[in-house]
Amino acid sequence: MKNIVIIAHDVKKPEMVQFLNDRREWIYDVNLIATGRTAEFVEAQGIKVQHMSPGKSGGYLEITDMIKRKEVDIVIFLRDPFIKQGHHEDIQILLESCNLYNIPLATNYATAELVILGLIKKEDYERRKSME
Repeated sequence: MKNIVIIAHDVKKPEMVQFLNDRREWIYDVNLIATGRTAEFVEAQGIKVQHMSPGKSGGYLEITDMIKRKEVDIVIFLRDPFIKQGHHEDIQILLESCNLYNIPLATNYATAELVILGLIKKEDYERRKSME
C-alpha cells in the first residue's frame, strides 16, 4: 500500500477535497496521511485519512521523520504562496526532505495529478514486467 501525504493551507483545503473526490478511483488503495486541520477537513468530507499533529504543533516535523524513514511515497502540499506562517521553517525542512530523500512533491493541483498518474503508470509497468 502506498502512503500519500496530503497537506493544504486553509484556502486550499476545498481544492484538496475536490482533487481527492475527482480521483477516488486512482487512490482507492492508498493510505492518505495528513496534518491535523487538513485531516479534519478532509475527513469531514467523507474521505478516510490518517491524522498527524497540526502543522504548527509538530505535524510537519512528524511527516519529515516519516520521509526520513522511507514511509512516504508522495507528498501533495497545496500551498498558499501568499502566506508566511510562524512555523515556515518546519515547512521548508519538509520540502527539503522530499528533495533529499527523492520523494515526489506536488505543490499545486496540476502537478499532483501528474504525480499520481506517474505512480499509476509506474505500477502498471512494473506489474507487466514481472509477468514477462
